[in-house]
Amino acid sequence: MRNVAAVVGDQVAAFELGIVCQVFGLDRSDDGLPVHDFAVCAPRPGPIPTTSGFPVQVEHGLERVAEADLVAVPAWPPLDAPAPEPLLAALREAAGRGARVLTICTGAFLAAAAGLLDGRRATTHWQFAGLLARRHPRVRVDPGILYVEDGPVLSSAGAAAGIDACLHLVRLEHGAATANALARRLVVPAHRSGGQAQYVEAPMPPPRTPYELAELLDWMQQHLDRPLTVETLAARAAMSPRTFARRFKALTGTTPHRWLLERRLQLAEELLEGTELSVEAVAVRAGFGGADGLRHHFAARRGVAPAAYRRAFRRHPP
Repeated sequence: MRNVAAVVGDQVAAFELGIVCQVFGLDRSDDGLPVHDFAVCAPRPGPIPTTSGFPVQVEHGLERVAEADLVAVPAWPPLDAPAPEPLLAALREAAGRGARVLTICTGAFLAAAAGLLDGRRATTHWQFAGLLARRHPRVRVDPGILYVEDGPVLSSAGAAAGIDACLHLVRLEHGAATANALARRLVVPAHRSGGQAQYVEAPMPPPRTPYELAELLDWMQQHLDRPLTVETLAARAAMSPRTFARRFKALTGTTPHRWLLERRLQLAEELLEGTELSVEAVAVRAGFGGADGLRHHFAARRGVAPAAYRRAFRRHPP
């Protein structure tokens, strides 16, 4: 993997392109790191506008793709514009001769349009995973992971996950020591635990009726550390458990159990980020009873352990 080409269209996302340039386009041979023959190319070379308001000068056309061992596709704006057929053909040819294709964020849409992801597992930013699945039903979209390699394509999630994917490629080609050294230069973790779920904003739907159950929801929020059962909540709402469960779902869009679980996870996140409480104490304060319960639900819903989440998102040093 010595020859790397990044492809852009009529517009490019500057940060995602910058990730590829940082990893593969800089000469760090003084630090003993590998050097790549790197270029940015486009169907129509020249000044290409970025989503950040400034242009980049692209000197190479698609003939540069034919030489590459790795073809990188940064985020692909706009998603509604059809991809140029010559570019899709260049991607298919590259994969067909054994080159790798790396997509960052919505770059997966271009690989999918080229047919490279048919029948394969892929990911993209969690905000666009549903759209990718609808447009390309033959793609096995996994919105919960940071990156995945299936066949010739390595797809990654939102922008920063592109760094994870690039370091994965460096690790495969040059070994863990080289990837770790490059990660230190970039001041990023050499490997991040978990998946996208720990970054997804997941606020619960507000009540559809301004007043019904609003007081109870506030009370539930203030007593998350208690063992709140449907029977207990129904009694406070002066309803039978069956009626309460039906009305709760109609007004909030979810079940009492799921509502409580998400609120408890959000409280646990806040405590892990902003306090020095032990994981056991966080679990009790958030209503999980103990650390084992918190770890189970945190791993299932956020894709990462509570301790790893704290290391990644702590707002204050220990």
